[in-house]
Amino acid sequence: MRTALPFLFALVTALAWGLYGPTLGQARLADATASPFKPYLGIGIAYLVVAIAGGAVGMWLRGDSFSFAPVAGSSLAWGFAAGLLGAIGAFGLTMAMFTGGARIPHAVMPVVFGGAVTITAISTLFLSGGRLRGGPMLWVGIAGVLLSVLLITTNTPHAPPSASKAAAPAPSDSPPS
Repeated sequence: MRTALPFLFALVTALAWGLYGPTLGQARLADATASPFKPYLGIGIAYLVVAIAGGAVGMWLRGDSFSFAPVAGSSLAWGFAAGLLGAIGAFGLTMAMFTGGARIPHAVMPVVFGGAVTITAISTLFLSGGRLRGGPMLWVGIAGVLLSVLLITTNTPHAPPSASKAAAPAPSDSPPS
């Protein structure tokens, strides 16, 4: 069962992040005049609450020390770097949704996640300093991800706008000034 836990948590993550884009798209469709930074602020608050509460509970359950000295090169510093990258990604996705992607989350999200898994594979090779080599099947897999993104993006069914939304003006594709 211990071997299955990483996959269980990965599936929870896939579920949450798979719903993240469409939910963020709803933020745009709910109020086309709103700034894209209002939902981004909500994202930040949610990240802060979940990260602090989840981290503290996890550390407490494991009996971890709450001492973070020294900071340089520590897990806290690496965690901050990972959080920074996550926040930049959330900002990028927010901007994608608020510049037209809210109407096509089925097209935006496969690009995000197909691109993420590809970048993970390539960066693993690059950061290994030449110790790791990608075999031909890695490159076949990367091509497969690209093909999957194209197939999913072009074949995901989506409902036409409802009568009430059809009469409403479409949200602008540019961020409000």
